[in-house]
Amino acid sequence: MEKPWSKKELQIYILLLCANADSEETEEELELIKSKTDPDTFIKMHKEFSEDTEEDRFEKIDTNVHLHDYSNMELSDFRKEMYEVFLTDKRYLLMERNLDRILDNILY
Repeated sequence: MEKPWSKKELQIYILLLCANADSEETEEELELIKSKTDPDTFIKMHKEFSEDTEEDRFEKIDTNVHLHDYSNMELSDFRKEMYEVFLTDKRYLLMERNLDRILDNILY
């Protein structure tokens, strides 16, 4: 990561992590994430996400979350989007619940 991400870039990166929680990014999940941003931002963040290790991903999220001041309302909206991605396949698996807890600790 060369420079800090914008809030939108961070949002897309975290949603990609949510889509990948069960080690399977479905087309439906990716389309949902694409609908929340412009094509250039999606491509940029998806490329970076794909090249990062799991450890890198959490480190980058943690670093960038602390660079932005999120209001409670923003965090609440963010959580809703995360659940929307988790539940795209109509299942909420253990791996997704574990990721949810980890992200909860990072975000709050």
